[in-house]
Amino acid sequence: MSPNFDLRQVVYTFLAFAGIALLLELIVLAYVLWHVKHIRLTPDADLLMTLRATPLSVVILLDLLDLSLDFLSAPFAWVLLGYLGLHKLRGVTVVESLLPGTQFIPTMTAAWIIARLIKVERLPPAFRI
Repeated sequence: MSPNFDLRQVVYTFLAFAGIALLLELIVLAYVLWHVKHIRLTPDADLLMTLRATPLSVVILLDLLDLSLDFLSAPFAWVLLGYLGLHKLRGVTVVESLLPGTQFIPTMTAAWIIARLIKVERLPPAFRI
């Protein structure tokens, strides 16, 4: 006895999930563009300093972009990060959005949390990006 597998139902569920993520993304995008504007960083700011200066709403937006658009989110993230002045995060976001199968993992949010927990003084100079 084989289970009844309806491919159409799976596709509709996936499209509904992506649509909800896209709607949430647009809401967070409006919030980010309204409140965050432009983040000023020193020219010698590294990746950890940039992540620490980044508001949580921005990294959540980047993860929602990756969730709803997968690899198509790379150009949108590139433009958004350029507008916000977060140029150091561009490469990380593009690489993360181009890796297949990482849509469901909130990697930017996890990196943001890790950047908040790590003490920069304790890192060896080779690990200070």
